[in-house]
This record gives sequence, structure tokens and C-alpha cells, in this order.
Amino acid sequence: MKLAAKSPPNWPLLSLAVGAFAIGTTEFTPMGLLPVIAHGLQVSVPKAGGLVTAYAMGVMIGAPVITLLMARFRRKLALILLMGLYVAGNLLSAVSNSYELLFAARVLTSLAHGAFFGLGAVEASLSVAPSRRASAVASMFMGLTIANIIGVPAATWLGLNFGWHSAFAVTATLGLVTMLAVQLALPAREVGPAPEVGRELRVLVKANVLLALLTTAIGAGAMFVLYTYIAPILEHITHASPTVITVALMLTGVGFSIGNAVGGRSADKSLDGSLLVFFPILGVIMLIFPWMAQSVPGALFAALLWGASTFALMPALQMRVMQAAHDAPALASSMNIGAFNLGNAIGAALGGIALSMGLGYGGVSVIGTALALVGVGLVLLSRKVAPP
Repeated sequence: MKLAAKSPPNWPLLSLAVGAFAIGTTEFTPMGLLPVIAHGLQVSVPKAGGLVTAYAMGVMIGAPVITLLMARFRRKLALILLMGLYVAGNLLSAVSNSYELLFAARVLTSLAHGAFFGLGAVEASLSVAPSRRASAVASMFMGLTIANIIGVPAATWLGLNFGWHSAFAVTATLGLVTMLAVQLALPAREVGPAPEVGRELRVLVKANVLLALLTTAIGAGAMFVLYTYIAPILEHITHASPTVITVALMLTGVGFSIGNAVGGRSADKSLDGSLLVFFPILGVIMLIFPWMAQSVPGALFAALLWGASTFALMPALQMRVMQAAHDAPALASSMNIGAFNLGNAIGAALGGIALSMGLGYGGVSVIGTALALVGVGLVLLSRKVAPP
């Protein structure tokens, strides 16, 4: 009996997944280090949360602009240049000794984020047969999920034990590894046709596209209003040690993976139906999170549940935008990443406002629940006003 030949690794796809891992690590690491960064720079935790907002706003603005600017280059070269920008931003973060410099460094780093995912997704889809393109793109984004299981907890542990500067130095190294991997693994394709900017922009202002993008932003806002302040929440409510915080972040990443898989299957059946199930579930978990976090086991279980319910939304949110803007896929993909990071900025800012007003971390959870309910309303509105 002949054994089936084992298929060789898809090195181009793996190199892109390494890049997704690197970007995911640098994006989410500050959440676990917020109290340490705030103490080191002698600013309040809400002000340190502004670093998360700065990164998100940089992605939101940079994603479409940098994607269009990079269209003139071969994708392989564009991806290497983008990771060079990522390395520069993280190295600047690693040597920052003031809030203002770190703020600027995070904005610089963020400019590479959206364009790398937008161009990388196109390259990933070309690395396999047409029938497997969707799974190839999902495989690339799996690097982002794995970052939350391994990269973010590891960088958080480094930052808590050796200073937050060390975490950014390590993430810069991940960028160098990605540059080498992309150079060695990706084929040098010809430059594609220039995008028709006017036509693509006209597609993006359609009512159903705008509602889909707004729903993505609200979903991300519900996520980041809590995720931005997860470390201080665990410190103040759970009285968690650095080790417990690291484990909680790791379990959150596991939850992301579970939610992504469950949400993907649910979205295959019904995009709107999936959102109308998982938005309310997320809202309930957000509301009871402070109560569950009063003990270490409860906090760890809450982190897992919250991570799963959050990422269960993501496949349906992504597909709604892609379906609504099917005539402008490249720009729509980057705009959806921008919308996600607009929600990141909104969530981080609202959480900071709640803390500054003295509402405490319970107030942060209530805002997350309110945003989840707004998400439900937007889905219902889109079905009436702008059916796809």
C-alpha cells in the first residue's frame, strides 16, 4: 500500500504569516504593559492608553493611503519596505524616554500595519490554487491569532521582568526575521495594473459599505474598550501577579483562535445571523467580566470567554465589508482594517474617559456592553436601509 506524498510547506504563505505574527505582537503588547509604561514615563494609565489610540489612528489613516502608494511597487519589494518601516518604529519605541517620543514611534510603526495585511492577503491568495485562496488568506491571518497566544504573552513577560523597552526591541527583531523570510520565500511578480482610485472610492461611499465599515468599527470598539485596560483591570480587581497577567493574555489568545474558528463556521451559514448571536453574547460577558475577575480562576476563565466571543465576530464583519464592496476589493480590505483600528481608537479613548471620570473598571465594562448593543442595532439597520 502506497502512502500519500506529504505536501511541502508553502514557504511564501509561511513568510507572510510570520509578518502577521510580528505585527500582531507589536499591536497588542502595550495592553499588557500599560501600567508599567505609565509608571516608566510618569503619566497616568488613561494617558498611556492614548498610545493604543495613536497606533489605531495611524493604521486607520495609513491603511488606504500607504496601500495606494505601494501599488506602484512589486508586492515583494513593497512588503519588505513596509516591514522596514515596522522595524524602524519599534526600534524608536525601544529607545524612547518620553511619552511624546513613544507616541510618535507608535504612529510610525502603525503606518506599516494595514498595507502589509492588504498587500499580503493578495500575495497569499496567489500562493495557492484558486480553490484554496480563502483558506490561504485565513492561514496568513492565523499568524495574528498565534501572536496573541505566544507573541504578546512572551513580550509582556519580557516587559514586566526586564523593562518595557525590551519588549519593543524583541518585536523589532521579529520584523527583521520577516524581511529575510519574505526576501527568500516570495516570488518576484510583475507590477499589477494601477488601481482606479476614483472608481474604488465611489464604491466605498455606498450606504451598505459605510454601514458595514461602521459595524466593524463598533465591534472593534467593544473589544478594545476592555482589552486596552486588561492589565490594570487584572491588577486592581483580581490583584493578579505578572505571571497571572501573562497567563490571562495567553488564554485570551486561545479564545481568539476558538472564536475565529466558531465564528467562521457561523458566518458561512449567515453573516447577519452570526453577528446577531455573538454581539449580545459579547455584551453579556463584558458586563459580568468585573464580577468574574474577583478571583484568579474566574479572571482566567473570563479572559478565555471574552477572547472567544470577541473574535467570533471577526469573520462575519470582514465578509460583510468584502461582499458589500466587491467592486473594490483591495481598497475595501485595507479600509476594513482601518475601520477595525478606528474602533480600537474609540474603545481605548472611551475606556480612558470612563477611568478619568472616576467610573472605575466596572464602567469600562458597561461601555463595552453598550457598544455591543449598538452593533446589534447597526446590523438590524443595515438589513432595512441598505440590504447587500
